[in-house]
Amino acid sequence: MSLRLATTWFERRRVEVDLTLIWEPHVHPLLRCNIWHLRGRDADLLVDTGLGVASLRAAARDLFGTSLLAVATHAHADHVGGLHEFDDRLIHRDEADSLSKGRPSYSLDLADYDADARARLARVGYDIAGGLLTAVPHKGYLPGQHRQQGVEPTRLLAEGDVVDLGNRAFEVLHLPGHSPGSIGLWEAASGILFSGDAIYDGPLLDDIAGADIAAYRRTMERLLTLPVRVVHGGHDGSFGAERLEQIALAYLRRTDKPSGP
Repeated sequence: MSLRLATTWFERRRVEVDLTLIWEPHVHPLLRCNIWHLRGRDADLLVDTGLGVASLRAAARDLFGTSLLAVATHAHADHVGGLHEFDDRLIHRDEADSLSKGRPSYSLDLADYDADARARLARVGYDIAGGLLTAVPHKGYLPGQHRQQGVEPTRLLAEGDVVDLGNRAFEVLHLPGHSPGSIGLWEAASGILFSGDAIYDGPLLDDIAGADIAAYRRTMERLLTLPVRVVHGGHDGSFGAERLEQIALAYLRRTDKPSGP
């Protein structure tokens, strides 16, 4: 299928005075990662970097400050594709090996997804029959030859670490389940949580390589105790405490296994 040439690859919207959401409108929701930019006094925070199909750094050069901390919530290709473009790269230690290896072949061509793969995604709520891309970023781009560039992190994160912007500080929460080293960034003073794929308002994926349903359940139980005001997830729209509770409880109900006689 021939894809049109995109006039712009990224779009953005100011969410709060210092917070901007960036996304890739020509990417299917399955892989359309939310990219969050928060301006700080001493450094800016960038949460996730998208697929790496086009240059995020070039597209948002006017937005990024001179000092920028690029934090990956986990090492899946739709979240770290552009991470190599930034000097300060932070990720949980359990994701570091995956990040450094990258993925030399990560096809975005629908023809490379067999019927079983498409059906499995459709069952959880992602119909990719229309393709993973609706456009290409430049002439000559071949979706079937996309790759995730490997890169070494410059700082390894762990539970309880702090990402300090000078006037704001975010605590690292280790939230495994979707992946071994998934994290959230929690600002207790404001009640803001950047949750990555630990929780978002869409189909949660736990039947993928590296996922762990038991760990995901513990993460959901933990999130239920967090006094959030707003959750900015790795996909789909932001939401508040009531919706977090609905999503977490629904997951716990869905994955609850009878103890037997």
